[in-house]
Amino acid sequence: MKTRKSHPLIFGTVILTATGFLTRIIGFFYRIYLSRLFGEEGMGIYQLSGPVLSLSFSLTAAGYQTAISKLVAEQAARERRPSFRPLAVGLSISLPLSVVCCLTVYQLADPIAALLLQEPRTAGMLRILALSIPFSAVHACANGYFYGIKKAGIPSASQLLEQAVRVGCVYIISSSYLAAGKTPSISIAVLGLTVGEFFSMLVSAGAAWQHYHRIHKDRRLPVSGSHRILGSSKSLYGQLLAMALPLTANRIILNLLQSVESVSIPARLRLYGFDNVTALSVYGVLTGMAMPFIFFPNALTSAVAVLLLPMISESYALGDINAVKKYSVKTVKYCGLMGFACLCIFVFCGQWAGSTLFDSPLAGYFIATLGFICPFLYLDTTLSSILQGLGMAGHIFALNVICLLIRLVFVFRAVPVFGIKGYLWGLLASQLTLGVLYLLCLRNFFVKHGKTQKDAG
Repeated sequence: MKTRKSHPLIFGTVILTATGFLTRIIGFFYRIYLSRLFGEEGMGIYQLSGPVLSLSFSLTAAGYQTAISKLVAEQAARERRPSFRPLAVGLSISLPLSVVCCLTVYQLADPIAALLLQEPRTAGMLRILALSIPFSAVHACANGYFYGIKKAGIPSASQLLEQAVRVGCVYIISSSYLAAGKTPSISIAVLGLTVGEFFSMLVSAGAAWQHYHRIHKDRRLPVSGSHRILGSSKSLYGQLLAMALPLTANRIILNLLQSVESVSIPARLRLYGFDNVTALSVYGVLTGMAMPFIFFPNALTSAVAVLLLPMISESYALGDINAVKKYSVKTVKYCGLMGFACLCIFVFCGQWAGSTLFDSPLAGYFIATLGFICPFLYLDTTLSSILQGLGMAGHIFALNVICLLIRLVFVFRAVPVFGIKGYLWGLLASQLTLGVLYLLCLRNFFVKHGKTQKDAG
């Protein structure tokens, strides 16, 4: 127990990493199952729904989860006691937004599919997807609270449950279709996602409610301020919105750019000379098979990133720059080493993995090529969290816009001429640029505060 309290970053990272790897192992075989069940074109159609899901999450939940985590961590550092007020305030804003977003996507599914995604077959998927938006908002806010108090067990359990329910739901329904001699629709995969999100919401929200009542019963850990869960002051609304709105606006802009990128890749491949089926198939192999494989080791860096935010926020709020520097240096060192190790594995084993696991030589080519982005991809995840904890959200936004603009230039200029190779070059160039710019921002922060401490001394 002493180790757990003394090293919350290490303990939380172990929990999130173990859960992340288990979840990704399940998801890895799930992707193989989907690719064999629905084919490359089906995977391409399924991946086209991703931008809508990302945009809805950015609008209704992402910024509020981060703001809740940051506020809870800062209040715990100052007052030495947990507070439910940030969670209550975040939910009172996020949940109504998610309901409005759900109704909008459901009602406008046909024009969104035909005009924005340029694929009318995604309309049915969007209607099912819309139902998951409120579940995702509640789930995200509850997880933000638990990350803020450095209790990674509940988010980990809900994440694992979500993946297990999703896979189980898809497997059971698709098996029943096949047993009846019918061909299952790719919409089943979206249904599994929605059902999984519902059950994970129940777990995280229920755990938050139990934790609230447990704190009230324990007089040694009184809830900060009023005992009424919705008795939050206007100042707390202002603090949360001041953090969440810039994050939300940034995420929306970034996701709009990513949506343009996702929708434009199949369209630009058609300009290169592919027919619609081939363009969707290539897009499906890249985004539905190769990219998840490359992101598989990111379970470790993602776990570190989630736990780093409250740790960095707390240390920075207390003025402990040395602690911030220590966490940052170790993170850069070990994430960089892991990235280079993964680079070697993917480059030399990528062709075998794609052909053997996905029965797709094209997936093997993508995996081997994308292996070169691993050192920067894994490092960028944790560097972004460090800068976020230091209050540099504006810098992160600007640098990510630069990264996306580089990729869009390659999509619109290189893909029609060189095919999918042009997009792969853009990914490599953008991740390299983003990693270098993140490191420069972090270096400038420490140089600035080093001079300040020297002057003060």
